[in-house]
Amino acid sequence: MKMIGVIGATGSQGGWIVKKALEEKQFKVRAFTRDPFKESSVALKDAGAEVVAFDMDKPEAFLDAFEGLHGLFVVTNYWEHMSPSKEKEQVKAIVEAAEKAGVQHYIWSTLEDTTSFYETLPKDQRVPKLTEGYCVPHFDGKQEANAYFPKEETTFLYTSFYLDNFRKFNMLDKGVFCNNVPSDAIFPVIASEDIGKCAYGIFQAGDEYKGKNVFICGEKTSLADIMKTVSDVTGKTFSHVPVDRATYAGFDFPGADDLANMFDFNVKCQEFYQNRTVEESKKLNPELKSVREWAKVNKETLLKLGPD
Repeated sequence: MKMIGVIGATGSQGGWIVKKALEEKQFKVRAFTRDPFKESSVALKDAGAEVVAFDMDKPEAFLDAFEGLHGLFVVTNYWEHMSPSKEKEQVKAIVEAAEKAGVQHYIWSTLEDTTSFYETLPKDQRVPKLTEGYCVPHFDGKQEANAYFPKEETTFLYTSFYLDNFRKFNMLDKGVFCNNVPSDAIFPVIASEDIGKCAYGIFQAGDEYKGKNVFICGEKTSLADIMKTVSDVTGKTFSHVPVDRATYAGFDFPGADDLANMFDFNVKCQEFYQNRTVEESKKLNPELKSVREWAKVNKETLLKLGPD
């Protein structure tokens, strides 16, 4: 039985790959996590995963960690350090070690090049460049890291806005979701668990998605309709309040300017919307959740984020 390795095995994406692999029993799974002794890591071990301590900043240990793997899911946590350069360094070291170890299939959780996109627009439609000269640093570092992977052995997995982010970055507070996207703009979204399940579906498909870009989403809908759905499910009133980019960028939390530019890109770049398809995502993951299905599963969490 082939073995797949999962970086970020207790995270929102990797955790679901491990869970599906253990359920389906088509692959053995090696779960990489910073702390193999925390409760979630121990639970994976008890369920049958091989759990290995893994620190993204200790590349000297990567080769041994990757020995014997057929496939490797790679995801980074930009928000931990907020440095595109560091993110790229981590990915480069991972791929170099994995190549030496003989990994045959990579899935890389990546995003678009926003800076090149904005350079094609008139100056009055551009956003300010931020960290290291990127427009959306947490997108662009990942896109540049694409070049480290052997193209023909890699599936480049492009995700959408995580529905689970409503509880992060002050995005949903007392029933109000505020950002710089027009309320009626169509917006691709996905549950974090469905990213992991789609990634597992790629591994299940063997060589079919090697060398390809795969764009996934759970639903394409407006933010106003998302809030209406959440209201219907919870019985509380949720609403979306649009503001301009500068206002959102000025909010008092780390990365507000990065996210403001991201939301601007999501609206202005038509390919961001067009490339992502529910049909392709459901082919990979038949359990793909709609916004309503996600809201029902997360009703209790959403109630805590609702109006008093």
